Amino acid sequence: MKKIFTITLLAILASCSTSTEDIEKEIIIEIPEESEENEVWEIVSIPASSQRNGDIETGREYLFSGDYMSSGIPYNVYLAIYGQNTENLLNRTGDNAIIAYDYTVLTSNNAKVVAPNCLNCHSAKINNEYVVGLGNHSGNFTVNRALLEPLLTSGVNQAYGSDSPEAKAYEQFRKSIIAIGPKTQTETIGVNSANKIAEVLISHRDKNSLEWNDTPYVNVDSEVIPSDVPAWWLLKKKNAMFYTALGRQDFCKSFIGAALLTLDNVDKAIEVDEKMPDVLAYLNSIEPPKYPFNIDNTLANTGEPIFNNKCSSCHGTYDDNPTYPNSLVALNTIQTDPELSNHYTQNSELNTYFFDWFNTGYMGTDDNNIKLEAEGGYIAPPLDGVWATAPYFHNGSVPTIDDVLNSSNRPELWSRTFIDTDYDQIKLGWNYTTENTKQNIKTYDTTLKGYGNGGHTFGDELTETERLAVLEYLKTL
Repeated sequence: MKKIFTITLLAILASCSTSTEDIEKEIIIEIPEESEENEVWEIVSIPASSQRNGDIETGREYLFSGDYMSSGIPYNVYLAIYGQNTENLLNRTGDNAIIAYDYTVLTSNNAKVVAPNCLNCHSAKINNEYVVGLGNHSGNFTVNRALLEPLLTSGVNQAYGSDSPEAKAYEQFRKSIIAIGPKTQTETIGVNSANKIAEVLISHRDKNSLEWNDTPYVNVDSEVIPSDVPAWWLLKKKNAMFYTALGRQDFCKSFIGAALLTLDNVDKAIEVDEKMPDVLAYLNSIEPPKYPFNIDNTLANTGEPIFNNKCSSCHGTYDDNPTYPNSLVALNTIQTDPELSNHYTQNSELNTYFFDWFNTGYMGTDDNNIKLEAEGGYIAPPLDGVWATAPYFHNGSVPTIDDVLNSSNRPELWSRTFIDTDYDQIKLGWNYTTENTKQNIKTYDTTLKGYGNGGHTFGDELTETERLAVLEYLKTL
């Protein structure tokens, strides 16, 4: 029989003018299969948008040490609580040389403060190698960060006084932590709540001035739908950010989202935005880490045509002339946990506010604007460096690629050590232990809402020999 792929292609035809025209086509591709029934695959191809150009080295320096944050913990209070960190993984100089890589020292209100930076979520170690751009696979968002606020505030007031420049420089950071703390907690270590953090922060900010209002404009509940953090090196291939393809058009404007934690108003956002093309240039220069263990090249060569026949229509090709189709796959086709996608397509007061905030406020009406669009489904990601990006699926629910390709083997409850060298070279992913009950915050429970590990059963069609060959080929990407 045959599989029938229904693919909606949105082609952007650019002319010499500034206008564009959307053209929608439906293509039916028939591929011979052994299946007894025809399957309809619904796939939307995300159109490309022009991006701003910048300087790689300038972007690297700004990302590692720049003042895109505007508020933070006074420097001496930070050192008193957290102590010095002499690893200096980023080879930074000055005050930053003794601060953890995911924090940056900056000056605010004539006071020296320390604030979290983007590497808090977008870097990690694997096999003892620190990799900028690798999603943080060990982040702990299970705690209420607001619980630390009284200790920090007490330290600031005792060290400097409540009316000091340091206290004023700390104030916005304090307000943001109180707001996001109780509403952004996950059920397990390793998954991320960045989507919910963004919702909480914009609920307190005017969409045009970006100024903070202590009383939120819209209610945000405490339910968190988790997400895995995608690798930065994939961005150069993608026409939309995020697993749900929400973020389109100007990627640089999306990067300002991190600064919403601490910025004062739109003037700071404009200042930060001017630096973001350099940051994008740096992100586009990042390459994935090479697989550090042995590869059976004969077996990998056997796996390549199998991959190209079974997987490349969504995930692209990786030969001398690589391709990537930017496919947004509908829920009824991919059948992975639908909750993250559904969260943005449901009719709710929060979604009305959320999309209006981004699409009609400063972020969406500037000359270089972001566009948030929810069509449902998930992007089939590029697979460059896929060996390093465990766990898998948009919610990090599957510990190894072998389990991705064999859905019957996926564990319902599982845990791992969170040691970056505890890697399974055969199954490609983290060594894990199957649990009978949820033991603690290290246990991933796939029965919870948003944490499901079903769907993407396409690999089930592979024989064991074919699966091993594909796994070996994926090591080479």
